[in-house]
Amino acid sequence: MALSVIALLIALTALVIARRAGRKLEALNQSYWELRYDFTRLRSQVSRLDPGEAEVEPVAPAPSQSVTFVPLSSIKKKNE
Repeated sequence: MALSVIALLIALTALVIARRAGRKLEALNQSYWELRYDFTRLRSQVSRLDPGEAEVEPVAPAPSQSVTFVPLSSIKKKNE
């Protein structure tokens, strides 16, 4: 009997903690999307104020050597 009461209390405590964590996660998610919206809105306002300023996009460095297609038929084993 006592074991089932303790298990019930632990389960209820876990449920309360899980619901609290869910509410916090939902609030963080809402804050994230609000900040994203504000950032995009402010970025567009800045681009309208300074149209000469081009947006800087991260550019991947160009490879030093170009990769070309090599057909497998051109690669032969020397021992054959």
